[in-house]
Amino acid sequence: MPRYLSPEWVQEFDAAVSDHVLGEPGDATGLVGSSGTFTVRQVVTGAPGGDVVLVLRVEEGRLRLALEEPAADGDAGGGAAPGADVTVSLAYADAAALSAGDLPIGDALASGRIRVRGDLSVLVDAQRLLARGRELVAGLADRTTY
Repeated sequence: MPRYLSPEWVQEFDAAVSDHVLGEPGDATGLVGSSGTFTVRQVVTGAPGGDVVLVLRVEEGRLRLALEEPAADGDAGGGAAPGADVTVSLAYADAAALSAGDLPIGDALASGRIRVRGDLSVLVDAQRLLARGRELVAGLADRTTY
């Protein structure tokens, strides 16, 4: 069973979604999302093995998820990364609860448990695509250890 946010977990997540077109940009997308290409950087602090940075790239309706290599000084940082349209920062416990379906995203945002920098419309577009892709990774949540 892959451990949440481990390289194996990221690889399984990416394999489950990368070959599927989950949607094309439409009238409801934001300015950045309307191009069909955007990047969301997620900084998760306090993970068991240290801070983790995930990079979600959306291109032509396809998702790609990868781990970002940590900075030489080990600082994951919470600011907008070069090339990222939006950066989301949250604690590991909140990320795990979101992944497991125990914490609604709206509740996490409203309570300030998630910090967002950059173009918020990109985050909305990414959530829409991730919601469509949830069925592709549903089995992964059942096999994940947190």
